[in-house]
This record gives sequence, structure tokens and C-alpha cells, in this order.
Amino acid sequence: MPNIKSAKKRVLIEKRNSLRNRQVKSELKTMLKSYSSLIAEKNVKEAQKSYPVVSSALDGAVLKGIIHKNYAARKKSALSKQLNALG
Repeated sequence: MPNIKSAKKRVLIEKRNSLRNRQVKSELKTMLKSYSSLIAEKNVKEAQKSYPVVSSALDGAVLKGIIHKNYAARKKSALSKQLNALG
């Protein structure tokens, strides 16, 4: 445990931020899994509805600094390719 007051504050802030990051990452993973299950079921209409939501969530995670922008771009590209492959 840190002795300096500012270091103690940093520990509390890091705990709060890691909790927020974990929640956002978990929500993002859930969205990606549900989207991939729609693709696996070949449910085109629902996948088309859910793509903008997933894409927006990826962009939001980038803005919050939770994931890297190239990771988000790579995921969005892969998701759109899967959607376009369905027809």
C-alpha cells in the first residue's frame, strides 16, 4: 500500500477505471458474440440491424481508451465482410 497521499488516490482511481473498463469490455464481447451468432444462424435482417450498434460500441470503446483504434477498425471490417458474405 502506498504511503504518499497522491499515490493512494491513484490506487483508488485505477480501481474505479479498471472496473469501468472491465464492464465496457464485457458488454462489447457480449455484443460481438450475439452478432456472430446471428451470422451463424444466417439471420440477415437482424444482423443488418445489429451491425450499426456493434460498430458504434466499438467506436465508443476506442474513444474511452479501452481498445485500440486499429483493433476496432479490424473488427468492423471483419464484421462487415461476414455480413456481406451472407448477401
